[in-house]
Amino acid sequence: MTILAIGAAGAVAGLVVPALAERGARVRGLVRKPEQVDQVRGCGAAEVTVGDLRDRTSLDQVFRDIDAVFYIYIAPAFLPGEAEVGKGVVDAAIRAGVRRFVFSSVIHPVLSGLVNHAAKAVVEEAVLNSTLEYTFLHPTLYFQNYAGLWSTIIKAGVLAEPWSADTRFTRVDYRDVAEAAAIALTEDRLLYGTFELCSAGNLNRKEVAALIGEVLDREIRAETSDPAALGDIPKPMRTMFEHYEHRGLLGSPLTLRAILGREPRTLRAYIKELAAGKA
Repeated sequence: MTILAIGAAGAVAGLVVPALAERGARVRGLVRKPEQVDQVRGCGAAEVTVGDLRDRTSLDQVFRDIDAVFYIYIAPAFLPGEAEVGKGVVDAAIRAGVRRFVFSSVIHPVLSGLVNHAAKAVVEEAVLNSTLEYTFLHPTLYFQNYAGLWSTIIKAGVLAEPWSADTRFTRVDYRDVAEAAAIALTEDRLLYGTFELCSAGNLNRKEVAALIGEVLDREIRAETSDPAALGDIPKPMRTMFEHYEHRGLLGSPLTLRAILGREPRTLRAYIKELAAGKA
């Protein structure tokens, strides 16, 4: 079977390509830019296609002779039309006769007040109303988000985000999500399941800062940045910050542990990789 990996050049979605290659799967990577082709081939894709998820003709070409699809929304966060793009991908899979659809969604897509969550529920509904074999993955916040903050943490000794430092979140290493996706695409044991994917631990920013400090053997302060300092950001993002001010995203590691047959990666281990320049 040939598996289409959408977002194959992405910092997180791209982790699915090597996870599939390790299982001997034949992968077709979908990228947005020609200069990303060699990168994705180097990660194990047998072929790489440049395409546009918003163009039906492009989608039909990309989905030709595909047996299974890994889908994650890869446009900039909070871009209007996420749900419509997702439904278009589902429709393209149906037209092409794709058998299996694995969707990397989000934890708690029922949070209707958060656009980036609710849009995933619309895509899931489109899949449920089809005859596709499916698996829905519900990962929580990614460890990999800290990679973008790392240089500031090192230089300033500060971990800052635009919501309360006391709000607690469960997090996950997307490499574990990628492994679960590869299992769902190449085996049958996760068929028709919806799986909350989390590592252990429900930490607030103060505790994460303390953890980073332990790894680096220096003080790291937890601070709350001013959302206004971010400039003209989309209203849905501001709504998300307001939600995070009072409510986090919490989940259990039980499901991911069962899927992988081992303990999920820990945030401490990931921070050590960042500190060593390996993440």
